[in-house]
Amino acid sequence: MRLPEMILFDYGHTLAYEPQFDLIKGYEALMPHIVKNPDKVTAQTLKLMGDEIFARQRDVMRTGYEPHGHQGNRAVFDYFGIELDVDMAEAERIIWDNTAVGEEMPHTTEMLAYLKELGIRTGVISNIGWSGKALTDRLNRLFPENEFEFILASSEYGIRKPDRMLFDIALRKAGLTADKCWFCGDNIAADIRGAYAAGIYPVLYLDKTVEYPFGERNVGVTADCDHLYIEDWREMTDALSQIALIVE
Repeated sequence: MRLPEMILFDYGHTLAYEPQFDLIKGYEALMPHIVKNPDKVTAQTLKLMGDEIFARQRDVMRTGYEPHGHQGNRAVFDYFGIELDVDMAEAERIIWDNTAVGEEMPHTTEMLAYLKELGIRTGVISNIGWSGKALTDRLNRLFPENEFEFILASSEYGIRKPDRMLFDIALRKAGLTADKCWFCGDNIAADIRGAYAAGIYPVLYLDKTVEYPFGERNVGVTADCDHLYIEDWREMTDALSQIALIVE
């Protein structure tokens, strides 16, 4: 095995996680920016309507479609006749930053620094409803020294991993063939099988020291393909170090 020229990453529970996710707090932070609220709706009401819209979207998401977060927010605000003194992008930032500030997964900064030292390029492909700008801003805040060449949010394309098109778009942006890349993620179906089907070597990363708040992942799903399994980013840097030594 040779060193990859580029390693691509998932976002959630791969590069970062979101402890104490509380959408009510997100809407509460937005309330001072509401300049028109004819029904005098509360943050709780906004959250309940947002949940209802997301429940409808979730059924379609199972078919591989990814809705854009601005759509849901716009539906909620327009339904109640709400007007804001900020644009939709800023409203999204306020909601997300106050819903969950985000924290890096253990040793992520060290791992990214090591990849830079090795000259391995990096990028991101995330299944996420938040906008590409919001995701980029968050990653730049959490990892100010990052050198991600691109950050692809599924919301901007309307399709979700494991759809091969997202991986192929990343490869075209990188100017690389699939055999020169690795992809790291925590979801077997979307990340591991998806990357493998695109010809990219997959790395299954499941750090068990960080609680996953949305129920069990990967239930009844196995990788059924060649991949690297790690529970700590230091395991990947060790693996890369061994490959580098062999190459030398």
